[in-house]
Amino acid sequence: MIHSALPVSPADSGRPKRPAVDGGIRGREWRPWRLPLAWGRQWPGVILAQAAVPVTLITAITLAATFAPVAVHLSPLLVAAPTSTAAFASSRFTAGTAVVASAAMFVIDRHDGLLHSSLLPIHIAALLVVSGFVVAARALHDRDLRELSQVRAVAEVAQRVVLHPLPRQLGPLRVACTYRAAAAHALVGGDLYAAARTDHATRFLIGDVRGKGLPAVEDASALLGAFREAAYEHATLPELAAALERSVRRHLAQLSDSEPDSSERFITALLVEIPDEAPLAQAISCGHPPPLRGHRGQVTTLRIPHPAPPLGLAGTAPDAYHVDTFEFGTADALLLYTDGVIEARNATGDFYPILERASTWPWTCPHDLLRHINHDVDIHTGGRLEDDLALVAIQRTTAPGTGHGPRSPEPPHPAEADP
Repeated sequence: MIHSALPVSPADSGRPKRPAVDGGIRGREWRPWRLPLAWGRQWPGVILAQAAVPVTLITAITLAATFAPVAVHLSPLLVAAPTSTAAFASSRFTAGTAVVASAAMFVIDRHDGLLHSSLLPIHIAALLVVSGFVVAARALHDRDLRELSQVRAVAEVAQRVVLHPLPRQLGPLRVACTYRAAAAHALVGGDLYAAARTDHATRFLIGDVRGKGLPAVEDASALLGAFREAAYEHATLPELAAALERSVRRHLAQLSDSEPDSSERFITALLVEIPDEAPLAQAISCGHPPPLRGHRGQVTTLRIPHPAPPLGLAGTAPDAYHVDTFEFGTADALLLYTDGVIEARNATGDFYPILERASTWPWTCPHDLLRHINHDVDIHTGGRLEDDLALVAIQRTTAPGTGHGPRSPEPPHPAEADP
């Protein structure tokens, strides 16, 4: 995630990873498999930490053998050094540990009077044979780690192509966004958002695909691609919504032969258009939760009395969609969200009370607003998300009609340090 993040429990045991605010999907996290495996390219602190275990074992066994009776041979215990090292260190490091353990074994057996005995070569040969198997296993493991790292890197790039980060500024609007995938190791899922600048307005899309896994990502990608093209070609929101419906239907029709359940798939969506020169916002809901608005110190749910069915089930003509218009002036803020927020449950099964909590949020800055929401949701759920979560916060920064025309989008800002 290229963007500021809240401290959240890691994704172990099904917990979602840290959310990214402002740029969309969560940022690049420290991952141990990305550490280089060759000695010369590792951090000094990592090398010292790896050396602590085998050095401690070899030293302890050597000292114990020095004070033990001569008839008690402790040198075979040195095989524990390379075998334990292979659990966390590279194959080269493990091989080096085996060589040091062999030298320590020679010292111990010489102390025990086995210098000219057949036991000395047997001890050393046994240690080297076991170490050879361990080093070979570790080498295969290292190869798998490198391949896994490459696969993860490719998957990460592919997922970022699906869900583009939103710029911080779109015309007269400040924008922040968050995406948190519930699936472990995923950056995107079935939730989606996008934005497009037209000549005198900004259009937003947020949606939620029915289902999970790769089919949901495929459907989300199809809708995002259609929006990025159609948002610039249609003058009104109903025309845009109808075009998206036709695109979704074509996408699902193409899947009908290979995926029989494609007829049961649909996408809830919310389209929002905010003109540069008018203090209002227009919205079309296709079965999606209505947005929240922070307006003059009050937070309300924007009422959308005539929502259309979800995309894939809606009409293909513009007159099938009803546009609702709301006041949206300077310093007002909108929060677009998916049902991953309102359906987030706590330990007792209670849903997250979004409207009740909304009055406690800071609505003066979109980025602070999303950080606060993420933190609040984590407190409610204990850091466990059962569904994907997407949030887009929008604030008008200039008064309509003051001569501030559309501005070129600024690139997403770099990652900020965790608080």
